[in-house]
Amino acid sequence: MTKRRPVGVEEEFLVVDLESRRLTPLAQAMLDRLPGEGFAAELQRSVVETNSTPLEDLGDVRAELVRLRGALVSAGEPLGVGVIASGTTPLTGVDGYTISPGERYRYLSDEYRFLAQEQLICGAQVHVEIDDRDVAVLAAQRAEAWLPPLLALSASSPYWENDDTGYASSRTLAWQRWPTAGSLGPFADAAQYDRTAEDLVASGVIEDQGMVYFDIRLSAHVPTVEMRICDSCPLVDDVVLLAGLFRALFTRESEAVERGEPPRGEQRPALLRAANWRAARSGLEGDLLSPLTSRPSSAPQLITWLLDDLRPTLEELGDWELVSELADEALRRGSSASRQRGARAVNGRPEDAVDLLLAETRKP
Repeated sequence: MTKRRPVGVEEEFLVVDLESRRLTPLAQAMLDRLPGEGFAAELQRSVVETNSTPLEDLGDVRAELVRLRGALVSAGEPLGVGVIASGTTPLTGVDGYTISPGERYRYLSDEYRFLAQEQLICGAQVHVEIDDRDVAVLAAQRAEAWLPPLLALSASSPYWENDDTGYASSRTLAWQRWPTAGSLGPFADAAQYDRTAEDLVASGVIEDQGMVYFDIRLSAHVPTVEMRICDSCPLVDDVVLLAGLFRALFTRESEAVERGEPPRGEQRPALLRAANWRAARSGLEGDLLSPLTSRPSSAPQLITWLLDDLRPTLEELGDWELVSELADEALRRGSSASRQRGARAVNGRPEDAVDLLLAETRKP
């Protein structure tokens, strides 16, 4: 019988001044008004993170995310600040580029220089509980081929330094500059994965295993596999959709590993990288690459096909009705990147795109 694995979500948010709509380094002031559990600082003082409790039911996951977002909004209002869940912001400002205090953040700033100084990007990470690390590392590699459509669903970062980049997810390009970012593996088992992580630390390129930034990674501290490829999403329903799709993907591939079935989907690193680039470039408004053929397919067509392909697993998990409904809604409204561009185009004001993100982020 298919196991319904608990799911946890980490969301990163940009902190903006409600009057100017520009980034402001007041994340710690917000955190001082919040309970310690579930909320954390990030490298930049204009970024704050939430961490949800692992839960099995996607409806409960949604309620938890709404609760955490609501607490952030309530903590920010007396300070004159709000939060936006997007991969980048349409409007930055010099105050946004302020490194948080602490030894670790000083190390990151000193060692990685402009990578750290320009780390004004936000992602949504989904954790799924695992039982067997050997199965998990094989299943994670098989699932990678199916992640570009999830990146496209999350694409919310068309702007960088106040300008339109031409990409739906400019965050993806910025993130790929880190030395351990990108594709997982190939690894034959968890021991080989662990040795590689240890060797990366020993090389001095990274400080610890928390800086292994693969698109999917095994946690070094808790029994989970973590998807890290997606932008932060302003609408909470899109985060729930990503959580449901990733759990189904990982569950299906784990069961296939246990049955000894060969992988389905492209696993060549060059083509995986090309598929991720294509998703970052186009979002939901252009073509994606099929994980089976590496040939172009429209985003709605490919995501609809992916849903149908995952339907047996989603039904066994009890998630089909909710996930299919959320996917239909996401495809109907288009990507956040497209909505931001539309809001800005009306009057040519980046502030209007920020206002859209503020409204969508606080929407229950």
